[in-house]
Amino acid sequence: MANTAQARKRVRQANGNRLQNASVRSRFRTYIKKVVNAIESGDKKEAESAYKNAIPVIDATVAKGIVHRNKGARHMSRLNARVRAM
Repeated sequence: MANTAQARKRVRQANGNRLQNASVRSRFRTYIKKVVNAIESGDKKEAESAYKNAIPVIDATVAKGIVHRNKGARHMSRLNARVRAM
């Protein structure tokens, strides 16, 4: 257990940050799943709309440092390729 006031504060901050990061990461995954589900349903307009909604979420997650920029770019690229291939 933390012995100093500074260490106790860092534990509190780390817990809050962990919860916030989990929320952002969950939102990232949810928006990706929405695009994948729309692609699998075969509705191109819905897939394009879901993709356009997912891009800002992916960018925001990358900007916050929750996921690496290459991972964000990889997801955007692969989702875009799948939507365009419909």
